[in-house]
Amino acid sequence: MSQQETDEQVGVDDEGFLVDTEDCEARETAHRERGTSRPITVVGNPVLHKECATVTEFDDELGRLVDDMFASQRTAEGVGLAANQIGVDRKVFVYDCMDDEGVRHVGAICNPVLEELAPELRNLDDSNEGCLSVPTAYAGLARPDYAVVRGQDVKGREVRVRGTGYFARCLQHETDHLYGYLYIDRLSKRDRKDALKQMAEGTPRYPVVPND
Repeated sequence: MSQQETDEQVGVDDEGFLVDTEDCEARETAHRERGTSRPITVVGNPVLHKECATVTEFDDELGRLVDDMFASQRTAEGVGLAANQIGVDRKVFVYDCMDDEGVRHVGAICNPVLEELAPELRNLDDSNEGCLSVPTAYAGLARPDYAVVRGQDVKGREVRVRGTGYFARCLQHETDHLYGYLYIDRLSKRDRKDALKQMAEGTPRYPVVPND
């Protein structure tokens, strides 16, 4: 399946939301098989701790980056991956994530911005959260169980993505990455220290970039 054929399958509904629940297996497989898996950067790598550059060119180079991100995400068995997690200073993330209703979502978003939620929609979920860039560590973190992200797709079209439950957490987590924040930066000092201890004592199940 060609890049054009794959991208044309991702539509936008009447409200401007990306249709990311159709042909998920075919689209993810096409991206992944075109891509090359890269090692994951981990906490302490400078690229993870600063805001990424805005995507301004929606070209073949961006398409190749997205393909590599899907390949890297699959190798690491993740549900979301930001470009700086493979060392690229660019505001784009990919995802292959189930929501709490068991619906699979697959897509890529450039220049994401989280929309402010009305107070009645801010129901916090304090489930455990982990990160490919903090391997083997987990901690409870309260986040809204509903999220809307606006940005652009790989063609540069203005789109929005919405998610509930685990997928909402994924959208917030990956957007944070592109602004230089890891989930451990939102923890208390004690919980952050514990997460880093978990990481130090664990062994990643996927290739990582060592920090010099």
